Amino acid sequence: MVELVEVEDESFENRQVGPDDDDYYTDTDSEISTDDEDSIPEEETLADRILALRDIVPASTRSYISAKVDITASWVKSGLWFGGKTLWVVSTSALLLGVPWALAFSEEQQILEMEKEMKMRESGSEMFASSTTAAAGAQLSAQAGQPTL
Repeated sequence: MVELVEVEDESFENRQVGPDDDDYYTDTDSEISTDDEDSIPEEETLADRILALRDIVPASTRSYISAKVDITASWVKSGLWFGGKTLWVVSTSALLLGVPWALAFSEEQQILEMEKEMKMRESGSEMFASSTTAAAGAQLSAQAGQPTL
């Protein structure tokens, strides 16, 4: 059987020259730091990320973008305001003018239908009267030709 023995190097036992382990050491030249990662909130929102962009985007570009956003917002606001006023005028005009006109139109249609129905009744009664008088006249002439009993 093989027995393993640990042999320690003397250089590991000697203390090295340099700062103590207890001293706090930061590398100021490096761009990546672990301290920054600890200060990042767990739940970073979209608004937080957009606010962080102001450090990246130059001031002239930010003012240009801000001016364009303000102009666009004012155009949208005035468009919606004008559209709302127009919609109000059209809808109230339709209610004040359209509803009475629709009622009068439907009433006129009912009157025309009643007149048409009355004309049809008159023509039907005239046809019935003419057919009954013709039938009565034919019946009378047929009876006149027969001797009475």
